[in-house]
Amino acid sequence: MRPAHLALAALVAAVWGVNFVVIEIGLDHFPPLLFSALRFLVAALPAVFLVGRPTVAWKWILAVGLVLGVAKFGLLFTGMDLGAPAGLSSLVLQVQAVFTALFAFAALGERPGRLKLAGMAVALAGIAVAAADEGGTGSLTGFALVIGAAACWGVSNVLTRKASPPDALNFMVWVSTVPVLPLLALSLLLEGPERDLAALRGLDPAGAGVIVYVAWITTVFGFGAWGWLLRRYPASSVAPFSLLVPVFGMSSAALFLGEGVSPARWGAAALLVGGVAMTSFAPGRRTGGNSVADPAPVPVSSSGRALSEERPA
Repeated sequence: MRPAHLALAALVAAVWGVNFVVIEIGLDHFPPLLFSALRFLVAALPAVFLVGRPTVAWKWILAVGLVLGVAKFGLLFTGMDLGAPAGLSSLVLQVQAVFTALFAFAALGERPGRLKLAGMAVALAGIAVAAADEGGTGSLTGFALVIGAAACWGVSNVLTRKASPPDALNFMVWVSTVPVLPLLALSLLLEGPERDLAALRGLDPAGAGVIVYVAWITTVFGFGAWGWLLRRYPASSVAPFSLLVPVFGMSSAALFLGEGVSPARWGAAALLVGGVAMTSFAPGRRTGGNSVADPAPVPVSSSGRALSEERPA
């Protein structure tokens, strides 16, 4: 990769890592489900009028929109609102690579080899260490919801693989149209219209800036740049940069939010990142049906060939 393109890949990882800090700040301004709905609304508009018609069947857009947009981000934002730290969330969410491998085996017939199985075991050991560390000081409920978000991400990765969108940005923009109304309905039901209206009436420049960052910088710029890189270089050259996401997430959370990182959490980070790397880049073996390329640990999808090779939070 050219130096400028290496810098772009690192910049995208930084944008995605810092996104967890921005989410934490946004949760001081909005209830989590309303916040998630606004994120997708701003990501979809006006971009939906600029990217052209959908390039895949609507069934895939609806399926990924519900699983990724409603379930994954609803659980992630709610988990962080309940106390899951931003830095830890950026790390734990990477276990989506393990869930993706498991669901790919169940739905697409890719049998994991020994190295992939070893990587899954290492990553799950990291989750156990992180859970034990969080159990002493933080919210296990929030931690569990973030793990649930990672599982939903794994499902959406497999759905995206089945959809095989030729244009990742087009796909992501149309997917962003789906969660808005369900998330708004859930917010009204669970968070209450009074809380939602109070948040909207109290919108200030900081709150607006948070929405712009998570919608346009993280989603439109992040996915667009990542997809651009994946169209020009092999996924094996681009995807490893996604392993920098929790590094930027944890360091920015420590810098801007004052989150401490205990020795146990560093140990969990080493196990999780190492296990995810093994899981993501180990060769898979086909046992029937369609084979699927190894998922890379990125916050959301971004290449037409493999949204499962990319990462949003």
